[in-house]
Amino acid sequence: MAIEKVRAFFRARGMEDRIREFDVSSATVELAARAVGTEEARICKTLSFHDGEDGCILIQTAGDTKIDNRKFKDTFHQKAKMLSPEEVVAFTGHAIGGVCAFGIDNPKVRIFCDESLKRFDTVFPACGSANSAIELSCDELFRISGAEKWIDVCKLPAAENPEVDR
Repeated sequence: MAIEKVRAFFRARGMEDRIREFDVSSATVELAARAVGTEEARICKTLSFHDGEDGCILIQTAGDTKIDNRKFKDTFHQKAKMLSPEEVVAFTGHAIGGVCAFGIDNPKVRIFCDESLKRFDTVFPACGSANSAIELSCDELFRISGAEKWIDVCKLPAAENPEVDR
């Protein structure tokens, strides 16, 4: 079970007790925000994309953002093509609804953090199941997930993006 692998991952770092498990689903941004008791933007969603070769790209981003196709192409030199649910499990070991960048030992998985997360002191990524989360600072998330670097590939909601005409 993926949450057990993530639990062992955090146990090795002395952080297992910070994992929260809920009696309700946290499989979507909306459900996770409700379960945690926070705003949707502070949910760290992990999006999974093909890398153009035989691996995948995981992007940890704020819950209120969407991928900006132009920024993605400029950053990765390819179109954004999401993985199928089966491919996500094959690469990460985590099913949709619980995908996270923790406990992954597949060298074909590259992990990034999107700048949209830096608006918050702490965020809540999943922990390998559709009813779990952990609260981490952005620095902890970056370090613990093994992210390669911070990138800017997302669009903020119109209310927070001064470049969007209202």
